[in-house]
Formats: sequence, C-alpha cells, structure tokens
Amino acid sequence: MIQTLPQELLELIHGGENINVEFKKSGTEVTKDVYETVCAFSNRDGGHIFLGVKDNGEILGIEEDKVDKVKKEFVTSVNNENKMYPPLYLTPIEYETDGKRILYIRVPISQDVCRCNGRIYDRNHESDIDITHHSDEVYRLYARKSGSYFVNKVTGFGIGSLRSDLIERARNMTRVREKGHPWLSMSDEELLRSAGLILKDEHTQKEGVTIAAILLFGADSTIMSILPQHKTDAIFRVFNADRYDDRDVVITNLIESYDRLIAFGKKHLNDTFHLDGIQSVSARDNILREIVSNLLAHRDFSSGYVAKLIIEKNRIYTENANLSHGHGSLSLATFEPFPKNPPISKVFREIGFADELGSGMRNTYKYTKMYSGGEPQFVEGDVFRITIPLSEVATATVGPGSFGSSDGAINEAINEAINEAIKLTKSEQRILKAIQKNSCITRKELIEQLNVGESTVYRAIQKLKAKGLIERIGSNKTGYWKLQVRSKENYKTHRNSDSPSKPSA
Repeated sequence: MIQTLPQELLELIHGGENINVEFKKSGTEVTKDVYETVCAFSNRDGGHIFLGVKDNGEILGIEEDKVDKVKKEFVTSVNNENKMYPPLYLTPIEYETDGKRILYIRVPISQDVCRCNGRIYDRNHESDIDITHHSDEVYRLYARKSGSYFVNKVTGFGIGSLRSDLIERARNMTRVREKGHPWLSMSDEELLRSAGLILKDEHTQKEGVTIAAILLFGADSTIMSILPQHKTDAIFRVFNADRYDDRDVVITNLIESYDRLIAFGKKHLNDTFHLDGIQSVSARDNILREIVSNLLAHRDFSSGYVAKLIIEKNRIYTENANLSHGHGSLSLATFEPFPKNPPISKVFREIGFADELGSGMRNTYKYTKMYSGGEPQFVEGDVFRITIPLSEVATATVGPGSFGSSDGAINEAINEAINEAIKLTKSEQRILKAIQKNSCITRKELIEQLNVGESTVYRAIQKLKAKGLIERIGSNKTGYWKLQVRSKENYKTHRNSDSPSKPSA
C-alpha cells in the first residue's frame, strides 16, 4: 500500500525551493540534474529532493507505470562510483497525494567531498553550483569536511617573527580574568604552546607557529605575507548615505584590530544610560565587545571576502566570511554553538575579549534590548552577518567634528582662522582637510598622503593643537582626531588665551 504524503513533507513543498529543498519533474525518467543536486546537498548541509514536482511547487506526479523504473534508475546511479563518488546509498520513498505518485529522497551530509561525473557541486540558495575549477571554494569545502582549522596550519615562521610586546600585553591582560593566571609565569614559548599556537606540521613533522599565532601576535608585514587578503573595513554612514562619513581600514593583528574597531564604534555611537538591576552598565560597550570579538575570532581567514563593521542611522551590522554549519537566521532558543577558530577564541577568552562559547548571542540579545528595544539578527551562511537595530538617539550628533558638514564648512572655518590672524600654513590647511575626510588618519598616513616630511607633519600638528583647531582623542594607534570648529569670536578668545610656551608632544 502506498503511503500518504506526511504533513511535514507537504509543508516543505509549500515552502518552495531553497538551499535544502529541490523539486524535479522527472515524470518518466530521472533527469541528469537530479544527481548534481544530490552531490550539492551531500557537500553542503544535506537536503530534500521531490521527484514529480515542478519548480513552482505544483505536484504533477510520476506516471504510475514509470515509478519503479525511476526508483531503480536512481538507486543504480548513486551506487555507481563512476557516476557518484563516493557511492551514496540512498533509497527513494514513494508517496501519494491527491491521487498522484511522487518520490521523496532525503540526502544526508556526506563526511567526504562528493563528485558527480567527476565534477564537484556545492549548494547556493536554490542552485547547484559547479565549483570544480574554483580553487578557493574547493579548498573551503575540503576544510569543512576535514574538520581541521585553516588557522592551525603551520607556517614557515618561528617565534622570533612574533611581536614580544603583544605577547606580553596578552599575558598582562589575563589578570582581568584570573589574578594568578598561569600565563603570568610562563615564557613566551610556553604561553604559545599552552594556547595551541605552536604545532607540528603533519607532512614535514616540523614544529612552527601557526597562522593563528601570526594573526594574533605577528607584525603587520608578516601577516600580509601569509594572508594578503586580511582586512577589516569599518564604515560610519549616517549623513552621507551614498558613500560614508568616516572610515577606518584595519590591516593589523587581531588584538590591535579589536582596539581600533571598539574605538571606532565608541566614537560614533552614543553611550546611553542603562541599569542592569541596580548597577549602571554600558549597553553600547557590551554590544561592541560581542560583535567585534565575533567578527575577528570566528571568520574564515582562508577567504578573500573583506570583513566589515558598518554603522548606519538605524542599525549596526557586521559581515565576515564563514565556514557555515547551516543556513539562515539563528534562533536563541535553538542555536547550538560550535567552535570555528578554537586557538584564536581561546586567546580572546583568556585576555577578556570574549566569554565562553555560546554566551555572545545571549549577551547581544540582552544588551540590544537595553540599547534600542529591538532584537539582533544572526544569519548563518557563507557570509555570517549580525545586525543590531539602533534607535535614533544612538547616532544623533555623535562623532568627532561635524560629520554632517561639507568640505565647504571646514574651508570656511580655515578662512575664518586666517581672517582673524590665526595664520595657517599650506601644510596646516592640507592636514586639517585630510583629518576632516578621515578622522582616524595616522601621522604616517599623513606623511604618505601629503608627500611631506615627518618633521613637517609633526610641527603642523603641534601648531594646530596649540591654536585649538584639533584635538587628539585616545592613543596614537587607536584614537582619532577631533576638529574644533569655532566661530570667529571663539577663535579670537582662544588665540588670546593661547600659552606662549611650546606645546607638549
């Protein structure tokens, strides 16, 4: 007796095709693209194939006298290693609905990379993509299947290639978590070994520092030599929605990347007052901590996709390449955390940048509710995205200088300064304009961009500070410039109150 189509399978059909559901007409025979879908599902997250159903979900059915033929043809093909490698042992199940016969095939995730007719297919949305000649995609697929981690790959560098000052900083930061932390009494090598950052190459059997170690503690030049695609793009886009109001392209180690991204977020988001019980907390800072640590620690570093932190008027969102273990929105109730870059995550936990695995989502929900009254969204896929809704007050009149102003406003301020006898040299005017365009610009970048000497930039900055036109907020590496645009009267007042002594560096 033929089984009636269960309600849960009928609901899958009504939901339409997606990354895990595929319809094939196959009214009299198995079309060849069925096997490509089997291969793609095996390589991705598994899926459901319905034979006898049109692309739009209309159930046509398989001709009754052809059902056994279609079954036998399918089973023979997926067990033939010349057709499907490795062979898959799948059995179509026959169902009946509204007097029509269909076949249902449940395809599980394969532990191995699957090939169909010698080609490798992967699933993307509703399509089966031939990735055979796309080396990056094939590498990522093998990485997913192997269970190994790209960042555990042993490099040709030794401990001497790492920055001892960063290792020392990490050692000292462990006091946040534990007063007598074991790292405090360890040598640099012992610390790296305890964090799994020195491993043995499985082919050469030689020890070396891993990619994770380089990302955490390597000099910028070393990081670029092994991962030239490594970059995080921080963008503030509120007033100039077509482009951006402020930007920081972060190309450095993960520890200092964390500092710069946190500073960027604090600069552009108001820190509103909130109580957690009877204790005052910074919901803004807690949100930034969670999304920045996730952005840095859990990305797929083998990918060339540029990671992003973007602040807009009504939301913050992050994007990073991801070796996904699912697809679609994640729910707090059903989310099952899994490690993505365990050695990096371990260091982040030890130095206080992150908490235990799985706590980040709970904390983000908690503090987003405080900060904006909304709920965050976590979307799993080849690109992982976190979206935090913002209330209007979060980005209102915030950030250094006046981001809503045009270049003309800065030019007017410069002209006012000149007219009121605060004389600005050409170098000082150029530096003011460069800072207005990029408040995070460093002295080194000013030297390169303006093509002037280091001493020229140094003297100009000191004079602009003394004249009250700019102010440095935060450290040289992670801080930013604040423009002090004043009215004519305020320029006069400040000029008259300037100390004649030489300003400090």
